[in-house]
Amino acid sequence: MLLSGLAGCVTTPPADAPVTDKVPHKTDQSSFTQLGKGDLDRMADVEMSENTQNLKLLMTKLYKRNPHELHKSTSGTVEEMVAWVFGGAHGWKFKKLNEVQGVEAIQLAFKPDYEGDRVLPFIVGLQTMLIKAHGGKTEFYLTDSIEPQNVYNAARNVEIAVWKLSTDRSEQGELYLLSNEINDSERNISFEREFGKIIGRLDLYAVTLEEKSQRLISRVTQGLATALFLPF
Repeated sequence: MLLSGLAGCVTTPPADAPVTDKVPHKTDQSSFTQLGKGDLDRMADVEMSENTQNLKLLMTKLYKRNPHELHKSTSGTVEEMVAWVFGGAHGWKFKKLNEVQGVEAIQLAFKPDYEGDRVLPFIVGLQTMLIKAHGGKTEFYLTDSIEPQNVYNAARNVEIAVWKLSTDRSEQGELYLLSNEINDSERNISFEREFGKIIGRLDLYAVTLEEKSQRLISRVTQGLATALFLPF
């Protein structure tokens, strides 16, 4: 039942993609490792995996909208850069970013005096923040304990990051990173949709954890324009 709720939040494949189940299968689903997982652990596996896929897509889209940022990091392709960031042996510690992670990396992407690739700290910050909110892991077992408040706070922090992406500007009045395109001739809110999927999954998992663990979440209300990133 828990997985069926999360299934509604997973990324919808393109029309020409091969037919798959709504909830993605883990490659080791029938193996011995699955014996050490409960429903909440499998739900966390799916939630974390799908959110990672969304961030890969968002990184790709951001580089395509901001090709000058990609050129600050590499002469290679967008696909090569995304593959390296998410699959390299760097342990999510990048020398170009002074190894900052989480909220600190997100904030670096919008600092006026930062001259590096702004897409890199933005996505690295989001991914490492999600990992931290899940106890520093990306795969989960019965022995793991995830704090629902941390997952809830991560969802709010994604909202703040999206707001900064859409509003933060340089001294010249230009957005640091182009994302959604809304004008008289075009309305492209694909970035907003992808971020919405991430926030929805985080909120669903946080509420499910709250109910099952009886650890109450402290809801926070703050205006996005003046909001501060939440700690965990």
